[in-house]
Amino acid sequence: MDNLAQIPPVVLLLLAALFAWLATVLGAAVVFCFKDKDINKRALDIMLGVSAGIMVAAALWSLTLPAIDLANELWPNLSWLLPSLGFLVGGLFITLTSLILDRKLPHADDKKRSILLFSTVTLHNIPEGLAIGVGFSSFAMGLAGSNLLTAIMIAVGIGIQNFPDGLAVSVPLYRDGMKKSKAFFLGQASGIVEPIAAVIGFFITMAVRSILPFLLTFAAGAMLTVVIGELIPDIAKENRSWSTLGFTVGFVVMMIMDLTLTW
Repeated sequence: MDNLAQIPPVVLLLLAALFAWLATVLGAAVVFCFKDKDINKRALDIMLGVSAGIMVAAALWSLTLPAIDLANELWPNLSWLLPSLGFLVGGLFITLTSLILDRKLPHADDKKRSILLFSTVTLHNIPEGLAIGVGFSSFAMGLAGSNLLTAIMIAVGIGIQNFPDGLAVSVPLYRDGMKKSKAFFLGQASGIVEPIAAVIGFFITMAVRSILPFLLTFAAGAMLTVVIGELIPDIAKENRSWSTLGFTVGFVVMMIMDLTLTW
C-alpha cells in the first residue's frame, strides 16, 4: 500500500475506474459461455449480496462520515446542511431517473425492454463513477477518515457489483433474441460511463473543496438508492438466505476495513 501511495492519485483513479469498467466487460462476456441460456442464479445473488453490503458500508463510513467531518470544519453552525442536501439529491436523482424511464418505456415489446434495461444500468453507473472519483479526491486532499485503501475498496465494491450488471444486460438481451456479439457490446457499453464520471468527480472536488461534503453524500445517497431500489429486490426474489448472508459478509468486511484503517 505504501508503494501505491507513491503513484499520483489521478493515475490510481484511472486504474480503479478502468477496473470497474473491466468488471462490466467481464460480466457482459459471460453471454458467450451460454448455450441453453441458463445461468447459476444462486451464485449471482450471492455476488450481488456481497456487493450490496460493501456499497452500504462504503456509503456510510467512506462517504457520509468524512462528509460530516469536513462540513463541521468548513461550516460549524450549518454542518448538517450540505451533507443532508447531497444525500437527498443523490437519492432523488436515481429515483426520478427510474420513474422517468418506467413512464417513457412501459412494459412493452422486447425492443423497449432492452432499451429500458440498458438505460437503467447505464444511468445508475454514473453516480457509482462519481463515488470512485470522490473517494480518490478525498484521499488526495488528505480528508479525515479517507485513505487510499478506502478509495480502492469503494472501486472494488462497485466493480464486484458491475460484473453481474454487465451480465444482467447482455444475457436478457440474448434471451430476447439478440446476437451474442451485440448483446455483449451493449452490456459492456453500459459501464463505460463510470470512468468518465469518475474523472469528472475527481477534478470537480479537487477544484472546489467546499462542495465536497455535498458530492460525497450525493454519491452515498445514490449508491444506497441503487442498493435498495435495484439490488435488494432482485436478490430477495429467490435465494434470499444466501444473498442476505452475502450482504452481511460484504458489509462486515468493508466496515472492519474502514474502522480499523481510517478511524
